[in-house]
Amino acid sequence: MPIIQAGKLSRSFKVPVRKDGVGGSLRHFFDRQYKHTDAVKDVSFDIESGERVGFLGQNGAGKTTTLKMLSGLLLPTGGEAVVCGFTPFDKKPAFLAQIALVMGNKQQLLWDLPAKDTFQLNAAIYGIDDVEMRRRVDELSGMLEVSALLDQPVRKLSLGERMKCELLASLLHRPKVLFLDEPTLGLDVNAQVAVREFLKRYNEATGATILLTSHYMADITALCSRVLVIHEGQLVFDGDLSDLTARFQPKKEIQIKLDRPVTDVDVALVVAGQGVHHTKTEGRVAHFVVEPAVLRETLTRILARLDPKDLSVQDPPIEELIGRAIRGDHGAERAAKNPRSSSSEPA
Repeated sequence: MPIIQAGKLSRSFKVPVRKDGVGGSLRHFFDRQYKHTDAVKDVSFDIESGERVGFLGQNGAGKTTTLKMLSGLLLPTGGEAVVCGFTPFDKKPAFLAQIALVMGNKQQLLWDLPAKDTFQLNAAIYGIDDVEMRRRVDELSGMLEVSALLDQPVRKLSLGERMKCELLASLLHRPKVLFLDEPTLGLDVNAQVAVREFLKRYNEATGATILLTSHYMADITALCSRVLVIHEGQLVFDGDLSDLTARFQPKKEIQIKLDRPVTDVDVALVVAGQGVHHTKTEGRVAHFVVEPAVLRETLTRILARLDPKDLSVQDPPIEELIGRAIRGDHGAERAAKNPRSSSSEPA
C-alpha cells in the first residue's frame, strides 16, 4: 500500500471581490461579494514508502497547498488523502508522530535560545526520554555537522546553520514521511549542497519518504528520480526525470569550433539535412540545434566534411524541460494518461 495517496484532491478558497473607486469600496464594505478560486483541483498520485519525489511548479501553482493538505494543516474541499494509513486532517497523534513538515520560510526554533532547547521541547511533545533524545541529537548533529552550534542562541547562527538545526528538530521523532517545502531557500551554494547530501543519506539510512518542493533544480536532480509537475492547481506530469526528457523530445544543442572563421558555406553544410537549425556564429564557433532523430547523421556529416577542432553535444537544461511540461508543449498528455498517475483532467 502506498504511504501517500492523493485521490482527486482539491482545495478552493473564497476570495473577496472589490470594484475600483470609492463607490466600489463602499459597496464592498456593506455588501461584500466573493468568488471561488481553485488552488488545487483533482490532483491524484501515489507515493511508495522510501521514495524521494520532487514536486515542481510555478509560484501559485498549488504545491504548498497540496503539502498542507497532506500534512493536515488544510482541510480539502474535495477528494481524499491518506498518509501513513491516516486521514491527515483528523490530526491523530499517531499520524502526527509519523510526519514532519519543513518550510524554508518558516521556523520553529526559539530565536533567543540555543537550538538544543527546542530539541528538548520537541522531545517532550513526542514522548522521547532524555537518554534517547541525547542519542538522536548526537547522531543527527553529527550527520549535519552542527554539533558545535547547539549551545549558541539561534539568532547568532547563519541561515544555513539554522536550516540544519531546523531539520534536526523536525527529524528528532524519526518521521516516516518528510514534507519539505523549499528547504534550501536563500541558502548559499555550499549550504544547499550540505542539505541535499544530508537528506539523501538520511533517506538511505532510515527509508523515510521525501516529498520535496524547490525552485533550485539542482535539489531535484540531486535527490529525486521521480517528479510531479503541477500547473494552475492540476497535475500535468508524473514520472521519472528520464521520462520527462524522452516525453518532450528535447532538441540537442551542438557547438562546433573550427581552426578558422566559420563561413556561410560551413553553416549550409551542417543544416543541409532536415531537423537542423543554425542559431548563431561567433568567429570560429557555430551553434546549432538538432532533432534527436537526425543527430547521428548530422555529427557524421560535420566530422567528415568540416574536421572540427572541437565539438560538443549538450541537452537543454532541466529547467527548460519543466517549462515545457508546464506549458504542455508538443501536445503533452496529461498525468491521467501516465501509468503512475490517475489525475483525470488537463490543466
